[in-house]
Amino acid sequence: MNWVKKCRLPAIKAIQYEGYLCIKLEDLWIALYNSFNSTQIREIDIHVLDEIPNKSMRSWNPFSKQELINAIEKCNNLSVPGLDKLTWNHIKSIIRNKDYIFKLIDITNTCIDLGYWPSHFKTSTMIIIPKSNKSVYNSPKLYQPIVLLNTIGKLIEKIIGEHLQFHTTSNSFIHYSQLGGLKQRSAMNAGVILTHIICLGWVKNLIMSTLAFDIAQFFSSLNHQLFPLILDKASLDQKVTIFFKNYLVGKKLVIVGVILFLLYLTLILALVKDLHYHLFFLLFIFLLYFIP
Repeated sequence: MNWVKKCRLPAIKAIQYEGYLCIKLEDLWIALYNSFNSTQIREIDIHVLDEIPNKSMRSWNPFSKQELINAIEKCNNLSVPGLDKLTWNHIKSIIRNKDYIFKLIDITNTCIDLGYWPSHFKTSTMIIIPKSNKSVYNSPKLYQPIVLLNTIGKLIEKIIGEHLQFHTTSNSFIHYSQLGGLKQRSAMNAGVILTHIICLGWVKNLIMSTLAFDIAQFFSSLNHQLFPLILDKASLDQKVTIFFKNYLVGKKLVIVGVILFLLYLTLILALVKDLHYHLFFLLFIFLLYFIP
Protein backbone atom coordinates (compact mmCIF):
# COMPACT_ATOMS: atom_id res chain seq x y z
CA MET A 1 0.00 0.00 0.00
CA ASN A 2 2.47 2.57 -1.24
CA TRP A 3 -0.04 5.42 -1.24
CA VAL A 4 -0.16 5.55 2.57
CA LYS A 5 3.61 5.87 2.87
CA LYS A 6 5.58 9.08 2.90
CA CYS A 7 5.27 10.83 -0.46
CA ARG A 8 8.16 12.62 -2.08
CA LEU A 9 7.04 16.10 -3.05
CA PRO A 10 8.78 18.50 -5.42
CA ALA A 11 11.13 21.02 -3.84
CA ILE A 12 8.86 23.95 -3.03
CA LYS A 13 8.34 26.66 -0.48
CA ALA A 14 6.64 25.90 2.82
CA ILE A 15 2.84 25.74 2.92
CA GLN A 16 1.32 29.17 3.40
CA TYR A 17 -1.86 29.81 5.38
CA GLU A 18 -3.42 33.25 5.77
CA GLY A 19 -0.20 34.88 4.62
CA TYR A 20 2.09 33.02 7.02
CA LEU A 21 4.55 30.21 6.37
CA CYS A 22 3.86 26.97 8.24
CA ILE A 23 7.38 26.20 9.44
CA LYS A 24 6.31 24.45 12.66
CA LEU A 25 4.28 21.28 12.98
CA GLU A 26 1.72 23.09 15.16
CA ASP A 27 1.25 25.78 12.50
CA LEU A 28 0.82 23.15 9.80
CA TRP A 29 -1.81 21.29 11.86
CA ILE A 30 -3.82 24.49 12.43
CA ALA A 31 -3.69 25.30 8.71
CA LEU A 32 -4.87 21.84 7.65
CA TYR A 33 -7.49 21.55 10.40
CA ASN A 34 -9.06 24.93 9.61
CA SER A 35 -9.02 24.16 5.88
CA PHE A 36 -10.82 20.84 6.27
CA ASN A 37 -13.29 22.01 8.96
CA SER A 38 -14.07 25.48 7.69
CA THR A 39 -17.80 25.52 8.59
CA GLN A 40 -17.75 24.15 12.13
CA ILE A 41 -17.23 27.54 13.80
CA ARG A 42 -19.81 29.37 11.71
CA GLU A 43 -23.21 30.35 13.00
CA ILE A 44 -26.13 28.74 11.20
CA ASP A 45 -29.65 30.00 10.63
CA ILE A 46 -31.89 27.07 11.53
CA HIS A 47 -34.89 28.85 10.02
CA VAL A 48 -33.76 27.66 6.59
CA LEU A 49 -35.21 24.30 7.64
CA ASP A 50 -38.69 25.84 7.60
CA GLU A 51 -38.71 25.27 3.84
CA ILE A 52 -38.68 21.49 4.40
CA PRO A 53 -42.08 20.00 5.36
CA ASN A 54 -42.21 17.54 8.26
CA LYS A 55 -42.83 13.94 7.31
CA SER A 56 -45.00 11.49 9.21
CA MET A 57 -43.27 9.62 12.02
CA ARG A 58 -41.93 6.18 11.10
CA SER A 59 -40.76 3.38 13.36
CA TRP A 60 -37.17 2.15 13.10
CA ASN A 61 -37.04 -1.63 12.69
CA PRO A 62 -34.14 -3.70 14.07
CA PHE A 63 -31.39 -4.71 11.69
CA SER A 64 -31.45 -8.17 10.14
CA LYS A 65 -28.85 -10.78 9.27
CA GLN A 66 -29.44 -10.25 5.55
CA GLU A 67 -28.75 -6.52 5.82
CA LEU A 68 -25.33 -7.23 7.32
CA ILE A 69 -24.51 -9.82 4.65
CA ASN A 70 -25.63 -7.49 1.84
CA ALA A 71 -23.49 -4.66 3.23
CA ILE A 72 -20.31 -6.69 3.57
CA GLU A 73 -20.62 -8.35 0.14
CA LYS A 74 -20.13 -4.95 -1.49
CA CYS A 75 -16.90 -4.22 0.39
CA ASN A 76 -13.61 -4.21 -1.51
CA ASN A 77 -11.05 -6.59 -0.04
CA LEU A 78 -8.27 -4.21 -1.08
CA SER A 79 -9.50 -1.35 1.13
CA VAL A 80 -6.91 -0.09 3.59
CA PRO A 81 -7.88 -0.85 7.23
CA GLY A 82 -7.94 1.62 10.09
CA LEU A 83 -6.35 1.40 13.52
CA ASP A 84 -7.94 -2.00 14.22
CA LYS A 85 -5.92 -3.47 11.29
CA LEU A 86 -8.87 -5.67 10.30
CA THR A 87 -9.35 -6.09 6.58
CA TRP A 88 -12.63 -6.97 4.87
CA ASN A 89 -11.20 -10.43 4.28
CA HIS A 90 -10.95 -10.84 8.04
CA ILE A 91 -14.54 -9.71 8.58
CA LYS A 92 -15.87 -11.97 5.83
CA SER A 93 -14.09 -14.91 7.43
CA ILE A 94 -15.47 -14.05 10.86
CA ILE A 95 -19.11 -13.90 9.79
CA ARG A 96 -18.97 -17.43 8.43
CA ASN A 97 -19.75 -18.27 12.03
CA LYS A 98 -23.45 -17.47 12.53
CA ASP A 99 -22.90 -16.63 16.20
CA TYR A 100 -20.57 -13.78 15.23
CA ILE A 101 -23.09 -12.46 12.68
CA PHE A 102 -25.73 -12.10 15.37
CA LYS A 103 -23.23 -10.53 17.76
CA LEU A 104 -22.46 -7.85 15.16
CA ILE A 105 -26.18 -7.30 14.60
CA ASP A 106 -26.71 -7.01 18.37
CA ILE A 107 -23.94 -4.38 18.57
CA THR A 108 -25.53 -2.40 15.73
CA ASN A 109 -29.04 -2.51 17.21
CA THR A 110 -27.73 -1.63 20.68
CA CYS A 111 -25.91 1.44 19.32
CA ILE A 112 -29.20 2.76 17.93
CA ASP A 113 -31.29 1.77 20.98
CA LEU A 114 -28.88 3.44 23.42
CA GLY A 115 -28.20 6.41 21.15
CA TYR A 116 -24.49 5.85 21.57
CA TRP A 117 -21.55 5.49 19.17
CA PRO A 118 -18.48 4.02 20.95
CA SER A 119 -15.35 6.13 21.00
CA HIS A 120 -13.43 3.17 19.57
CA PHE A 121 -15.30 3.62 16.29
CA LYS A 122 -14.75 7.39 16.33
CA THR A 123 -10.98 6.97 16.43
CA SER A 124 -9.48 7.11 12.97
CA THR A 125 -6.24 7.70 11.08
CA MET A 126 -6.13 10.72 8.80
CA ILE A 127 -3.55 10.86 6.02
CA ILE A 128 -2.95 14.10 4.16
CA ILE A 129 -2.02 13.44 0.53
CA PRO A 130 -1.27 15.93 -2.27
CA LYS A 131 -3.74 16.32 -5.08
CA SER A 132 -2.38 15.06 -8.37
CA ASN A 133 -1.10 17.11 -11.29
CA LYS A 134 -0.45 20.36 -9.40
CA SER A 135 2.55 22.50 -10.30
CA VAL A 136 3.06 23.71 -6.72
CA TYR A 137 2.03 22.48 -3.29
CA ASN A 138 2.25 25.60 -1.12
CA SER A 139 -1.41 25.81 -0.03
CA PRO A 140 -3.56 23.55 2.19
CA LYS A 141 -6.17 23.47 -0.58
CA LEU A 142 -3.73 21.54 -2.74
CA TYR A 143 -3.98 18.59 -0.33
CA GLN A 144 -6.83 16.31 0.64
CA PRO A 145 -7.51 14.19 3.73
CA ILE A 146 -7.94 10.43 3.51
CA VAL A 147 -9.53 9.02 6.67
CA LEU A 148 -9.06 5.36 7.60
CA LEU A 149 -11.86 4.18 9.90
CA ASN A 150 -11.98 1.07 12.05
CA THR A 151 -13.37 -1.67 9.82
CA ILE A 152 -16.11 -2.98 12.11
CA GLY A 153 -17.32 0.57 12.73
CA LYS A 154 -17.30 1.19 8.99
CA LEU A 155 -19.42 -1.92 8.47
CA ILE A 156 -21.97 -0.78 11.05
CA GLU A 157 -22.11 2.65 9.40
CA LYS A 158 -22.84 0.99 6.06
CA ILE A 159 -25.75 -0.98 7.56
CA ILE A 160 -27.18 2.12 9.24
CA GLY A 161 -26.76 4.10 6.00
CA GLU A 162 -28.75 1.51 4.03
CA HIS A 163 -31.50 1.59 6.66
CA LEU A 164 -31.53 5.38 6.63
CA GLN A 165 -31.80 5.46 2.84
CA PHE A 166 -34.82 3.17 2.92
CA HIS A 167 -36.64 5.40 5.42
CA THR A 168 -35.85 8.72 3.75
CA THR A 169 -36.75 7.52 0.25
CA SER A 170 -39.91 5.65 1.24
CA ASN A 171 -41.37 8.78 2.86
CA SER A 172 -40.14 10.98 -0.05
CA PHE A 173 -37.90 13.04 2.19
CA ILE A 174 -35.02 12.73 -0.26
CA HIS A 175 -35.69 15.31 -2.95
CA TYR A 176 -36.89 13.98 -6.31
CA SER A 177 -34.06 15.83 -8.07
CA GLN A 178 -31.48 13.72 -6.27
CA LEU A 179 -30.64 10.73 -8.42
CA GLY A 180 -27.02 9.78 -7.81
CA GLY A 181 -26.11 7.56 -4.89
CA LEU A 182 -29.58 6.06 -4.41
CA LYS A 183 -30.79 2.54 -5.09
CA GLN A 184 -32.63 2.09 -8.38
CA ARG A 185 -31.42 5.54 -9.40
CA SER A 186 -28.11 6.60 -10.79
CA ALA A 187 -26.19 9.51 -12.21
CA MET A 188 -27.04 8.03 -15.61
CA ASN A 189 -30.65 9.02 -14.94
CA ALA A 190 -29.49 12.59 -14.36
CA GLY A 191 -27.72 12.54 -17.72
CA VAL A 192 -30.85 11.21 -19.46
CA ILE A 193 -33.04 13.93 -17.88
CA LEU A 194 -30.59 16.67 -18.84
CA THR A 195 -30.45 15.36 -22.41
CA HIS A 196 -34.26 15.29 -22.53
CA ILE A 197 -34.57 18.90 -21.30
CA ILE A 198 -31.92 20.10 -23.75
CA CYS A 199 -33.66 18.38 -26.65
CA LEU A 200 -36.97 19.96 -25.65
CA GLY A 201 -35.28 23.35 -25.73
CA TRP A 202 -33.93 22.69 -29.21
CA VAL A 203 -37.41 21.79 -30.42
CA LYS A 204 -38.54 25.23 -29.22
CA ASN A 205 -35.57 26.87 -31.01
CA LEU A 206 -33.97 27.84 -27.71
CA ILE A 207 -30.25 28.09 -27.10
CA MET A 208 -29.43 25.64 -24.33
CA SER A 209 -26.40 25.80 -22.08
CA THR A 210 -25.27 24.19 -18.85
CA LEU A 211 -23.20 25.44 -15.97
CA ALA A 212 -21.38 23.19 -13.50
CA PHE A 213 -19.67 24.09 -10.26
CA ASP A 214 -17.67 22.35 -7.58
CA ILE A 215 -18.33 22.76 -3.85
CA ALA A 216 -14.80 22.77 -2.46
CA GLN A 217 -14.31 20.30 0.42
CA PHE A 218 -18.04 19.71 0.71
CA PHE A 219 -17.81 16.40 2.59
CA SER A 220 -15.28 17.60 5.15
CA SER A 221 -17.06 20.90 5.83
CA LEU A 222 -20.59 19.78 6.68
CA ASN A 223 -21.90 21.55 9.75
CA HIS A 224 -22.51 19.18 12.66
CA GLN A 225 -25.24 21.32 14.23
CA LEU A 226 -27.48 21.11 11.21
CA PHE A 227 -27.56 17.36 10.69
CA PRO A 228 -29.73 16.31 13.70
CA LEU A 229 -32.19 19.07 12.79
CA ILE A 230 -32.48 17.66 9.26
CA LEU A 231 -33.16 14.21 10.73
CA ASP A 232 -35.94 15.70 12.87
CA LYS A 233 -37.55 16.97 9.68
CA ALA A 234 -37.44 13.44 8.28
CA SER A 235 -39.47 12.39 11.37
CA LEU A 236 -37.35 9.35 12.10
CA ASP A 237 -37.60 7.56 15.40
CA GLN A 238 -36.21 9.85 18.10
CA LYS A 239 -33.61 7.27 19.10
CA VAL A 240 -32.06 7.58 15.63
CA THR A 241 -31.65 11.34 16.01
CA ILE A 242 -30.17 10.85 19.48
CA PHE A 243 -27.74 8.30 18.04
CA PHE A 244 -26.48 10.67 15.35
CA LYS A 245 -26.06 13.47 17.88
CA ASN A 246 -23.72 11.19 19.83
CA TYR A 247 -22.15 9.96 16.59
CA LEU A 248 -20.89 13.48 15.93
CA VAL A 249 -19.61 14.11 19.47
CA GLY A 250 -15.83 14.03 19.50
CA LYS A 251 -15.57 13.96 15.72
CA LYS A 252 -13.60 16.98 14.58
CA LEU A 253 -13.59 15.85 10.97
CA VAL A 254 -17.05 14.64 10.01
CA ILE A 255 -17.05 11.50 7.87
CA VAL A 256 -20.19 10.98 5.86
CA GLY A 257 -21.43 8.47 3.35
CA VAL A 258 -23.42 9.23 0.25
CA ILE A 259 -26.80 9.02 2.01
CA LEU A 260 -25.85 11.61 4.64
CA PHE A 261 -24.49 13.83 1.90
CA LEU A 262 -27.85 13.60 0.11
CA LEU A 263 -29.72 14.63 3.25
CA TYR A 264 -27.77 17.89 3.23
CA LEU A 265 -28.55 18.35 -0.46
CA THR A 266 -32.25 17.92 0.37
CA LEU A 267 -32.04 21.15 2.32
CA ILE A 268 -30.31 22.94 -0.57
CA LEU A 269 -32.87 21.77 -3.12
CA ALA A 270 -35.78 22.68 -0.86
CA LEU A 271 -34.50 26.25 -0.80
CA VAL A 272 -34.29 26.33 -4.59
CA LYS A 273 -37.82 26.29 -5.96
CA ASP A 274 -37.09 27.06 -9.61
CA LEU A 275 -37.08 24.01 -11.94
CA HIS A 276 -34.09 25.28 -13.88
CA TYR A 277 -32.01 25.36 -10.71
CA HIS A 278 -33.10 21.82 -9.89
CA LEU A 279 -31.77 20.75 -13.26
CA PHE A 280 -28.62 22.63 -12.39
CA PHE A 281 -28.20 20.43 -9.31
CA LEU A 282 -28.94 17.34 -11.38
CA LEU A 283 -25.93 18.25 -13.48
CA PHE A 284 -23.87 18.81 -10.35
CA ILE A 285 -24.72 15.32 -9.04
CA PHE A 286 -23.98 13.84 -12.47
CA LEU A 287 -20.54 15.43 -12.51
CA LEU A 288 -19.92 14.47 -8.90
CA TYR A 289 -20.13 10.77 -9.72
CA PHE A 290 -18.53 10.70 -13.15
CA ILE A 291 -15.67 13.19 -13.07
CA PRO A 292 -12.69 12.33 -10.81
